[in-house]
This record gives sequence, C-alpha cells and structure tokens, in this order.
Amino acid sequence: MTPLTPEEKHHLITRNLAEWLGDEKLKTILKERDLKLYWGTATTGKPHIGYFTPISKIADFLKAGVEVTILFADLHAYLDNMKAPWELLALRVEYYEAVIKAMLKSIGVPLDKLKFVKGTDYQLSKEYTLDMYRLSSTVTEHDAKKAGSEVIKQVASPFLSGLLYPGLQALDEQYLGVDAQFGGVDQRKIFTFSEKYLPALGYEKRIHFMNPMIPGLAGAKMSSSEEDSKIDLLDNASAVKKKLKKAFCEPGNIVDNGILAFSKHVIFPLMKEGDQYLVPRPDDFGGDILFDTYEELEAAFAKEVIHPGDLKGAVEIYINKLLDPIRKVFESDPKLKTLSNKAYPPPQKEKKQPNPKNAPANQNTEIEPSRLDIRVGKIVEVSKHPDADSLYIEKIDLGEENGPRTIVSGLVNFVPIDEMKDRMVVVLANLKPANLRGVSSHGMVLCASVDGEERKVEPIRPPTDSQPGEKVLVEGYETGNADEVLNPKKKVWEKLAVDLVVNSNGEASWNGNLLLTTSSKGKLTADSLKNVPIK
Repeated sequence: MTPLTPEEKHHLITRNLAEWLGDEKLKTILKERDLKLYWGTATTGKPHIGYFTPISKIADFLKAGVEVTILFADLHAYLDNMKAPWELLALRVEYYEAVIKAMLKSIGVPLDKLKFVKGTDYQLSKEYTLDMYRLSSTVTEHDAKKAGSEVIKQVASPFLSGLLYPGLQALDEQYLGVDAQFGGVDQRKIFTFSEKYLPALGYEKRIHFMNPMIPGLAGAKMSSSEEDSKIDLLDNASAVKKKLKKAFCEPGNIVDNGILAFSKHVIFPLMKEGDQYLVPRPDDFGGDILFDTYEELEAAFAKEVIHPGDLKGAVEIYINKLLDPIRKVFESDPKLKTLSNKAYPPPQKEKKQPNPKNAPANQNTEIEPSRLDIRVGKIVEVSKHPDADSLYIEKIDLGEENGPRTIVSGLVNFVPIDEMKDRMVVVLANLKPANLRGVSSHGMVLCASVDGEERKVEPIRPPTDSQPGEKVLVEGYETGNADEVLNPKKKVWEKLAVDLVVNSNGEASWNGNLLLTTSSKGKLTADSLKNVPIK
C-alpha cells in the first residue's frame, strides 16, 4: 500500500470535524513524523451508539498513522459529584474497555495500534499531584468555572471537584506525552483553558480536534441519562426498531435530525471505497435508492425525495450491522454479561423510610427535590396589595377542585400588572401558608432572580403547551413523593433551593437536572436571565 502524503493524512485527520485548533503545528508535525493523540472518556454513563461518532473518527486517525491513546478517566468520573463509589467505577472501567474494544473490532480497527490507559494509573503520582497544586496557584476560580461550563453541570454553589476537572484534563496532555487531544466541540472551553495554562507551567501548547455534537433521537444532544434519546450498544434488534420509530425525523428537516447526523458522522465515514448508502423502498414508492455521498442523501431528504420512514429503515439496517458483533461478544461471554449488570445495576425501588415521630404520613425524610410540589399555574386575577406597594395579590388556577389559590408575590417593580393577567407561571404549592401584610398566601411563584443594585426578577415560564395544575418534576427524580406541607423548621425548601437555578441555556434546573413538565416533558425557562438562582 502506498504511504499517505502529509496532505492526505491532514485530510483524514480533519475531515468531518466541527473545528480544530493548531493547524500550522499539525502540518509541521505531519511533515516530520506521525502525530500522537489522546481521546478521554469519563467512565460514568453507559456508552451508547453516539460513541460511534468519536470511535469512527479514531478510525480516521489510525488510517492516517496517528498514535492513539484512549484514556478511561476514572478519576474524572469520581469527581463528577462523586455519584459512584470507587468499587463501582472500577467495574465501569472494565465495562468501558470491553465495550469500546468490541466497537473498534466491529468497524475493523486493529487494537494493536491503540494504547489504553486508566487515569488513576498516573494521576495519583507525586509529580502529577504537585503539578495540580502548581496549576491551582495560577488558575482563577472564574476561569476554572468558565472552562467547565459546557461539560460540568452548573449549580449555584459548585463543588471544588468540578473546578479541578479542567486542570486535570489539561495536565493529561502533558502526562500522556501527546501532541493533540480529541473531544467533542462541547469541550472547546477546556481546550482553550489548556492552551492558556499549560505554557504557564512551562509545558507545550497542544493541538485540539473537536467533533460536532450529534443530535440524539429526540432531536437534542444524545445523552446517557435520556433513555429515549439513545440506543444502547447492547440493545437488541427489536429495541433498535422501537427507538428509531419514535425518533424525531421531520420530513424535509435536516436540522437537529439525529438520523441524518448518524449517517453523516458514522455510516458514511465507515463505508469502504466504492460502497453506496442503500435506502430500501417498496417498488410502489420508486424502489431502492443508492447514494455515493452524504451530501446527496441530505439533499434528497431536504427535497422530500426520501421519506423519514425509509431513512429510518436504512439506518436501522446499518446500526444493527454495527451492533451485531458487539452483541455477540457479550452474549458469548458470561463474564461480560455479569460485568454489564454489575457496572450498571437496574435502579432499585427506594424502600419507604419509617416516619419520624409526629411527621405527616406522606412526608419523606430525605432532602430530595421530589418532596417539592411544583405545578404550572395560570394567573386569572391580579391586583396590587392595598397595604404594600411592592406586592401583588394573585388568584392562580392550579387545577384544583376548590378553585384558584390566593398567592402574594413581590413582583410589582418587575412585571407590569397588565402582563400578569392570564400569564402562565410555575408555583411551589406545598409551602406552609404565610400571612403577608394581612393576606394569607398559599404558595410561591418561582422566579429567576438577580440581587444587587440592578436587581432583576423574571417569573419562570412553563412550556406553551402546559396546562394549569400540571406537575413539574426534576429530571431523574420521581413525582408523587411531595410533602403535603413543607415543614419550615426542617428548612427543606431552603436546602433544596440552593441548587435550584436557571442554567447557561436559560433553563430551570436543580443540581444540573432539568425541571420538566410531566406530560410533555417540556422545559421551564426564564425570558432573559441565565446562570442565576431561582427563588
């Protein structure tokens, strides 16, 4: 086989990337020798088919002669709010290694060209630890928080572990002895952080390659925590069909289309020279159709030559071809089957805790957001409080049989009265009633709020299709466990409110988990405020 030229290697390395930083350095290295690169993955959520996006790109790197190291970032995973103990993380590292090796074999990538490293193999060394201390003496809290804003869940009171995360990732480049790091475009701020701070320690600035973030099946980013947005690597053919059937794929819409994105970033790059992309169709609808390039497929879909059902049918065939070898590896090895169950045990139903003496029968003892009774409401009547210039008295429909509730809100200076009438709001409905200047208030309108000289308050908006009385849940937590009335002496609301914020996308969240309406799973948002508390 004829050796590739530096230009051909450059093309393979950079094709289909969203962005890369350090192009001149890349070209210089390719003229002299092969590139050394690492890709890291924190061993947290269960890998899904979205992982084929970086894996197929790793195949490109290997074709270009790149020396690739895959880092299983177990220490990074531990620092992710310490959700998993070390014992479980050790099992997940084993699972990640097994499943990623199976993925690579499934697309014909020889494992002998790769190096696999576990983060704790070197990140707990004296030298690495001292460099972490050196780095912490030069990095500001602002820069650390900004660097991790796209990949670390943002909360009002962040843990120091989350602020350390970008520094660890930067130091990995030095300690793995690479020229470049590869990741998703959501890592860009960490990459630019590394470019700024590694030279401050006397280390070389690295090259950075960024893959686009491909949409999940629901149309947003593919996520391990959203069951309907992803296909698990061990899902059977029936599950693949079921999930693809529910996938978002609007006729002619090529934006946020996870089916097309998977075709572009996984299927086409893995096709061998001369292969064509097959879309099977019944003869009544024109018969099978073949495409040589992704651009041809996208254009045909945009013009509605290809029906969403036919595109899903094509992708279903390709996905099953990718998953079949992985399924066989795990089905033929009882140890791997056991490993999968141990690394990702099915969620256990929580045992009911005995109630403390004199506690209401339905009151929980754990401080978790499911104790909050948050509902969508509609303001049907509003007037100014006769004895307080800053307060409104509102009648809010919460879908209750006994009619609208009276709630007093301090919004006079922030929302004109004509904008309050008929407005949809979000209400914390199980606060103990409070007497506010002679008026009994039975709940609280939740608002994004900025304190200080230029104080600004915006009532949180529910989705446009929500109805009065609709419950609001925190993603990942069940409903139905709300206290009848929150005990003010236990300060349940105060403890939970610390992590209730509007995130960088303007979405209401608790400890990084979105607030969603129960029926449509719609997001709650602020009109303009971001990265502020909800009060």
